[in-house]
Amino acid sequence: GSLATHAQLQEHPVVQKQFPLLVQACATVGAAQIQNRGTLGGNIANASPAGDTFPPLALYEPLVHVVSAQGKRVIPFSEIFTGVKKTSLRTSELIEAVEIPFLANRPSRQLFRKVGTRSAQAISKTVAAGLLWLEKDGRVKELRFALGSMAPTVRRLRKAEAFIVGKKLTEETIKAACDLVKEDVSPIDDVRSTKEYRLYASESLLRQLLETKR
Repeated sequence: GSLATHAQLQEHPVVQKQFPLLVQACATVGAAQIQNRGTLGGNIANASPAGDTFPPLALYEPLVHVVSAQGKRVIPFSEIFTGVKKTSLRTSELIEAVEIPFLANRPSRQLFRKVGTRSAQAISKTVAAGLLWLEKDGRVKELRFALGSMAPTVRRLRKAEAFIVGKKLTEETIKAACDLVKEDVSPIDDVRSTKEYRLYASESLLRQLLETKR
């Protein structure tokens, strides 16, 4: 349900097993008081460009169930945000539930990282989540990577995701994928960070996920 709190999501054994990146993100949302009172539905309705849970949710591709006096409808998570603090919810609609499908296969690698003054109780300079599936021969089967605090809404790196499928993770391939980050996001300068640092940090996090383990 939409009223599940960040604390409850962290403690739920199914969420811990199936959606570990969401659990990590919930642990960075404010202080303990906020995690105990703040809900997933409220976090989505707030529509902050820097929402900590949004990059993991963008990867898990949930459906947002909404309800009003006129009836019910389902909105894909990728269509819920329309701008800074703006959603596709109609007047009088409330979020009823967030339906997150289980992944068909366990990722080979996964990453969640919040870059900011602190890991909690601070708005992120950038927040990233990634899932990577590899074939037995080392080629990329699928990549999902999302960034927050880098655009008016959370963004999947669609160009990098499409480019890398079927390729082995050589230095040349990884560099080319990281170079594509700026094709999907346009970071800004503000009091929290510069656009150059945001872009550098985001490219570094994608590289961290992709680099061959030593």
